[in-house]
Amino acid sequence: MTEKTLIPAQRDALLSLLKTRYEKNMNRHPGISWAMVTARLAENPGKLWSLSEMERTGGEPDVVGPDPETGACIFMDCSAESPAGRRSVCYDRDGRESRKEHAPLTSAEEMCREMGIDLISKEQYLDLQKLGKFDTRTSSWVKTPVEMRSLGGALFADYRYGQVFFYHNSAPSYYASRGFRGMLSV
Repeated sequence: MTEKTLIPAQRDALLSLLKTRYEKNMNRHPGISWAMVTARLAENPGKLWSLSEMERTGGEPDVVGPDPETGACIFMDCSAESPAGRRSVCYDRDGRESRKEHAPLTSAEEMCREMGIDLISKEQYLDLQKLGKFDTRTSSWVKTPVEMRSLGGALFADYRYGQVFFYHNSAPSYYASRGFRGMLSV
């Protein structure tokens, strides 16, 4: 793979994998045909690299619906647990750099930027949970309001006891069972 592009064989393998996942989970994307998805990807070929990064890090991206404002196809990480290749990270760079010792190599926000994706919001996390049970043994950072972040905190969420819980922690914290979920608008 070259910088942020896929060679044809990688592109074809990724599209095949995404199509298989799409067909296996039709409940996630009512009203969106695979032809619509491939047309959007053809118009935005650079987004394939971001999808490949979501896949490479264990996110199992899938289409979860259309953007009601733009009609874009929304992909989210649909792995049962927080993506394994994105765990043990602080919330953001400031949090990571404020650690006195044992700082992780990166953070959720930094990885999102590198991958070309967005951290999902509380609302998106709730929407995702309507499609299945996610994070029953892990937790995921979610986009934190600026006001809370300016006070040193950050939000994360999980699914326990039949419902979604949102919690707070200091942004520099990180745990082996906490990662983050991303989304990509195509």
